Parts: sequence; C-alpha cells; structure tokens
Amino acid sequence: MKRQRQVLPALIAALALASCARSTPIEPDSRANAATAAPSGGDTARPSAAPSALFASPPASVAPKVSDRDPSYRLPAPQRLVAIGDLHGDLAATRAALRLAHAVDDRDRWIGGKLVVVQTGDEIDRGDDDRAVVELFDRLADAAHAAGGEVRALLGNHEVMNVSGDFRYVTAASFAAFRDQDARRVPAAILSQFPVEARGRLAAFFPGGPVALRLSQRSAVVVVGDTLFVHGGVTMDHVRYGLGRLNRETSRWMTGQGTEPSILTDDQGPLWTRRYSDDASPIDCEGLKETLAALGVQRMVVGHTPHPSGISPACDERVWRIDTGLSAYYRGPLEVLEIRGDKVTVLHGEKRAP
Repeated sequence: MKRQRQVLPALIAALALASCARSTPIEPDSRANAATAAPSGGDTARPSAAPSALFASPPASVAPKVSDRDPSYRLPAPQRLVAIGDLHGDLAATRAALRLAHAVDDRDRWIGGKLVVVQTGDEIDRGDDDRAVVELFDRLADAAHAAGGEVRALLGNHEVMNVSGDFRYVTAASFAAFRDQDARRVPAAILSQFPVEARGRLAAFFPGGPVALRLSQRSAVVVVGDTLFVHGGVTMDHVRYGLGRLNRETSRWMTGQGTEPSILTDDQGPLWTRRYSDDASPIDCEGLKETLAALGVQRMVVGHTPHPSGISPACDERVWRIDTGLSAYYRGPLEVLEIRGDKVTVLHGEKRAP
C-alpha cells in the first residue's frame, strides 16, 4: 500500500524528465509537499486502502525457498558494534550518543578505532540541526574508515520524504540552514510550487542535488556480521524483492538517474513498516524467524517507532527496537545498543534534565 502524498501535476514530472535529458540528471517522478509547519505527534502520512501487488506473497504450497546473501550490503563482524537510533535534527543528542558509544571525543574527533557504528536513519526533520547532523556523519565515516572502523548511516523514511520534496516536518531553522543552495537547477514549474524559504532545501535534496548525492551513498539496509540493520523492518517480501536491489535502485533515484522505487513509499516497505518496531504479534515474530533464517543472521535492529521507556527486544531477542526518541523533539532517554560477539548490551547515558 502506498503512503498518501500531495503530488504535483504531471507537468512537473515531464519538465523534470526533460531537464534530465538535456543536462544534469533529475528525478522525473519527484513529489513535493512544501508545507513549512511540522505537525505534532508521529508521522501522519498513511497509505491508501488499495492493496499492493508488489508484496503479495505466493501461496505457501508454491512459494520458493528464498535466500538473499548479496555481498553488496554485508560487512564482516567487528570486535565491537554500536547502533544508534533516530536523531531527528538534534546535534547535541547526536554528539551525546556518539560519545556514549566511545566513538568521538568532546571535539567530535573519531576515537573509535576499529569500532563499527550503524545509525538506523531519520537523522533529519523535527529538529533544527539537520544539516549539521548529516555533515557530521559524513565526516566521521571518512575518519572511521581511515582508522579501520566504519560509520554507516542508513536511510530512514524522513530522508526519503525530503528527497521526494515532502517537507512537512522541517523546522524554520532547518529551512534557513540551506539558504545558500542554488535553486536554479530545479525546473521552474517545480520550484514555483514551494515557498521562497523552502527553495534552498529543495535544491539540496532534489535528486541529483548535493545532499541527495550524499544520501545516495547510504544504504536502506545493511548486515554487519550476524545482525541486520534497517529503519523500519525487513520481511520475506523484501527478501524476495532483493535487499541489494533495494539499495541500488534507491541510490540511482537519489542521484537523479532513475525513478523512486515504489517499495520506498509502501506502508509495509522496509522504511515504513512498524510490525517489528511497535508491538510485534506472534505471527510477525514467526515471520521474522523465517526472514532471519533466509538472510543467515541472528537478529534485526530497527528504529522508526519511539520507545520512551528505552531500548528493548522483542520476539525472543530476534529484534531490538533502538529508537528511544532521544532527540529534543521527543525528549526520550539517551541509549545506544552495543554488540560484542553474541552479547547484546544497552548502554545508558545521563538522564535528560526535566
């Protein structure tokens, strides 16, 4: 099922396609919703009632055995691995989480050595520090790699929403942070649909734009050792689709060389499903067991749904929910997840002042 969006007229898609043909590649199926005020509460976009044929599973009697061992999204197990949940434009909380992980010092310099850090998406929206958070993770990715470690920031639904032109959760300060961006590369018919204060951000996030190109280097899913990381969740339908394929198609769209994969906007897609990040049912847990077996991993780590009581496991510790709402918007606890071999530990930071 597709999430409902406000979609601009077909003329805009045609103009973007024409622009792609004559100069810099630009996404021909770009969406836009330029409301500048972020509504309160959780993500309000919801799917239509029409079922999606994409995720319709074949009958069990004819369903093939599926295994997705594509090496393109797999990293070997490190000695120490730390996962950080949703950050939502809060630079102070981001720094605190990285220090809790012993990844950076008090000047944001990498001190993690061969540590691997995975951040499960939604670095942006709701807070004022979007640009600073994204740039910090990009810089740390280079520093960590040079030291023999890794920093992998994944794509969340909010990164995808912004590349699609959906700015409902952007603050005034985060719009202002992108005023220096040149909006002339965006087709005029699209640009005119956005208020002046949003146009710099549009230029940055529009497929082929500087931030979209940065995000195109990030994955929707990654496996590190025997742990699968994703923003919302992975099901057998996604395994059948191909996780490596998902990453490649998403990257092509963000660089302006392809259309937005429909799996990214599906309510039960990997960036939107809450079947594991919320209260998983027994049926969901059985499905998770099958998915993990097909991928040859022991557990899944997800963000997406805030858990103000802190990081918690479900489905006999086959899934760990790490979105604690640690940003200022939600004011949840500062916690990160540490994995050393088979040992999974929740690291607790200082409690937020009331």
